[in-house]
Amino acid sequence: MKTIKSGGHTLLQQDAETTRIVSEMLRDIERGGMDAVRKLSKRLDDWDPPSFELGKPEVEEAVAKLSEEAIRDTAYCQANVRAFAEAQLATLLPLEVEVRPGVVLGHKHIPVNSVGCYVPGGRYPMFGSAQMSIIPAKVAGVRSVAACTPPVKGQGYYPATINAMAKAGADRIFVLGGVQALAMMAFGLGEVEPVDMLVGAGNRFVTEAKRQLFGRVGIDLLAGPTEILVIADDAADPALVACDLLGQAEHDPNSGVCLICLSEAFARAAVAELEKQLAVLPTRDVAALSWRDNGIVLVADSPEEACALSDDYAPEHLELHVRDTDFYFNRLTNYGSLFIGEETTVAYGDKSIGTNHILPTGRAARYTGGLWVGKFLKTCTYQRLTPAASRDIGAVTERQCKLENMLAHAITARVRVERYS
Repeated sequence: MKTIKSGGHTLLQQDAETTRIVSEMLRDIERGGMDAVRKLSKRLDDWDPPSFELGKPEVEEAVAKLSEEAIRDTAYCQANVRAFAEAQLATLLPLEVEVRPGVVLGHKHIPVNSVGCYVPGGRYPMFGSAQMSIIPAKVAGVRSVAACTPPVKGQGYYPATINAMAKAGADRIFVLGGVQALAMMAFGLGEVEPVDMLVGAGNRFVTEAKRQLFGRVGIDLLAGPTEILVIADDAADPALVACDLLGQAEHDPNSGVCLICLSEAFARAAVAELEKQLAVLPTRDVAALSWRDNGIVLVADSPEEACALSDDYAPEHLELHVRDTDFYFNRLTNYGSLFIGEETTVAYGDKSIGTNHILPTGRAARYTGGLWVGKFLKTCTYQRLTPAASRDIGAVTERQCKLENMLAHAITARVRVERYS
């Protein structure tokens, strides 16, 4: 391996100051209720409406501000997300098996009752995130979905986000951002019932709030700054590779940008192209910082080493710009979502193609995938026995319990052995 450019890999780490701030905010909100939520919204977002919730007339007003094309395109994207979520759900089958005569074991998939979805605003109004969280929840069978999105200063809300939330199937829509939004949904403040689960991406304060609320409610995952890794061989187009790297670099100054090549000549050509494109990129003020601080370019000695390097980085998004895509597809194990061939790009996954864009970052892809319909389902087991099976299982269970000195457990087995003998 040869390093052409080294940079950081922004891991999702607890920051003591952020932890303290969020802890104090959550404590104040739990004590002060909606009054505390309103004070924070006013102070942080200059947002203090009579109600944070949008009613049907306000939703219709928001949708009316959009062009027919914008509405049609959002419907196209949401149809893809829904179709893929429905196909995923179809693979999650109930199970029932008789493992011994009279011993029937099984599992069933039960949707959580209520979910709170956070649709981020921040630097960009990422309304596409609405369908990524709300649609899989509704496809899974979640009864109640509350959705929050931060206000847009001077505008109140971003119409495309409200349209996406409504069309995705949110039962209630709130224009409320940050820690106060998650706290309202988790604690069940005002007219909101406490949710069972919080999902969606956000800034470091939102992520830290999810971390601290986990246990009280379920969460999808903890997502930090976005990442892209591209594996490219000499058949790839350096300009296209550079373009895709910059496509993610514009997200955030902390975005991770990594290129793994099979030759130094290609690496230097791709870097030259990236610098050329960066000079005229409309969002270069952000992308340049990401590339400068977090850009990594490596030259692998072989395809096998390229796979090893990629799996060690464990990127959120992984693109393959290579001749033999099957070789990499069959070997790579650590990534949030895989984009196979130059025909696809991360933006497709982020916006329109149908796979989910709420994905693991900061090397979390080593142990988890992203948000999907299965995250909203509890796989719950059950067991059913005949009297004869209970007698046989009971005898073994009693002896096992006695070995552990758990005598009350042993008695529960023994009484059944005696009852069914």
